[in-house]
Amino acid sequence: MFEAIAERLTQTFRSLAGKARITEANIADAVKEVRRALLEADVSYKIAKDFTEKVKEQALGQEVIKSITPAQLFVKILYDELVKLLGEKQEPLRFAPVPPTVYMIVGLNGAGKTTFSAKLALYLKKQGRAPFLVAADIYRPAAMEQLAVLAEKIEVPYYREEGATDAVALVQRGLAAAKQQAREVVIIDTAGRQTPDTDLMAELHRMEAALKPTEVLLVLDAMTGQDAVTTATAFQQAVSVSGFILSKMDGDARGGAALSLRAATGLPIKFIGTGEKPEDLDPFYPDRIASRILGMGDIVSFVERAQAQYDAEKAKKLQEKLQKNKFDLEDMLDQLRTLRKMGNIKDLLAMIPGFSQMKDLEIDEKTFKHIEAIILSMTPEERRNPAIINGSRRRRIAAGSGTSIQQVNQLLREFEQMRKLLRSVNKLQAQGRDPRQAHPLFRRK
Repeated sequence: MFEAIAERLTQTFRSLAGKARITEANIADAVKEVRRALLEADVSYKIAKDFTEKVKEQALGQEVIKSITPAQLFVKILYDELVKLLGEKQEPLRFAPVPPTVYMIVGLNGAGKTTFSAKLALYLKKQGRAPFLVAADIYRPAAMEQLAVLAEKIEVPYYREEGATDAVALVQRGLAAAKQQAREVVIIDTAGRQTPDTDLMAELHRMEAALKPTEVLLVLDAMTGQDAVTTATAFQQAVSVSGFILSKMDGDARGGAALSLRAATGLPIKFIGTGEKPEDLDPFYPDRIASRILGMGDIVSFVERAQAQYDAEKAKKLQEKLQKNKFDLEDMLDQLRTLRKMGNIKDLLAMIPGFSQMKDLEIDEKTFKHIEAIILSMTPEERRNPAIINGSRRRRIAAGSGTSIQQVNQLLREFEQMRKLLRSVNKLQAQGRDPRQAHPLFRRK
C-alpha cells in the first residue's frame, strides 16, 4: 500500500537534495509535486490543496539548522502534517461501562464486513475478551453461512437464524443469546447493498435505535479512493458512525481513502485489513502510516509483529542481542521467516526502512526467497559477523544464491540499517521514550 505516492514523494525529496537553503522557489516546486502526488493517490483537490498550503507555510516559516538539510526538514514537516491529516493518534475501540459492548458493523456489499467481523472477534479474543458474533445479513445468499464458517474457525460463538425476514428482531434475539452466555462483546454483521439505498439506511437506523450500540463501525474498501468519502457521508446521515475500517489495504490501494477520510468526516480510521486471514487486522496508527508513506518504513510495527510471534525465551535472547549490538543475519532470517507466516510479504518488508524503495526487485514471495538464498549461501561465520564479507566472499555468495553482487550488497546495506534501528528502538523502549526517535529526524535536539 502507498507505494505509488511514496515513490513520487521520494522523487520530490531528491529534487531538494543539495540545496543549501529553503527558498520560496524550491519549496513552491516541491509543494506542487506533493499536491500532484496526493491527487494521483485519489485525494480530493480541496484536501490536497489545504494540506500543501499548510506544508508550504510551515516550510517557509522555519530556519534550516546545521544538523539537517533542507530536504530533511521538508520531510519532517511533511511527516508532521501527514500525521495531523491522518488523525494524529491511534483511536482505540470504546467499551460499554456495563457489558455487553455492542459493535454494529456496516458497509456496502463487497467491502468486507463479514470478514472484518470475524477478524475483530479474533482480535478481541486475543486481548482476553469474550466476543460473540451475530449474523444479521438476511439478504445476501450464504452470508450467514460465511460468518458461521469463520466463527467456527476462530472458535468464537455465534448466532444465526436461517430464513429470518426481520433483521431488527433477529439482532435483538441475538443480543439476548449473547447475554444469556455472558459474552462481553457482541459484534453484529449487518446487511449491505450495492449502493447506500433508502431501504438499507432505514433498516440500519431502526437497528441502531433497538440496539443502542457502543460503536457503529463502517467498513470501506481502501481501493475506492474518493468514493469511500462519498459512502462515509451517506452512512453518517443515517446512523451514528463512530469510526472506519479500511479493508483490502494489501491490494492496489493508492491511499486516497486513508488520506481523505479524517479531513472529510472528522472521524477516525480504527483498523486496516491487510489480508484475507482472520489475523490480518491492524490498529490504525497515523504516525506509522505517515512514516510508510514517506518511505521511512515502520520499524515499530515490524518489531511488534516479530515479538508477538516469538516465544518468551526467543524474545529474551533477541532483546539481549540487541542490547549488546549482536543482532546478526541469522536473527534477520529468523524474523523474516516468522513474519512470512503472518501475511503479505510485500507489506511486511515495506516496514523495514529502505526495502520499500528497492527498484530492482519486486517485493513479493520471490524476493523473500532471494533474501533467504543469499543468507543461506553465507557461512555461519559470515552470518554472525557480516563485517568479514569482502569482495571475493560477495562474489561467492552471489554465485551460490543465484543472485547478483548488487543484490548481495543491497541486502547487506539494508541489514546494517535495520540493525541500527532495531537497537535504537529497543533502547528507547527500555527508557520509556518514543520509539520514533530512532529516526534521525525525530531526535530531540
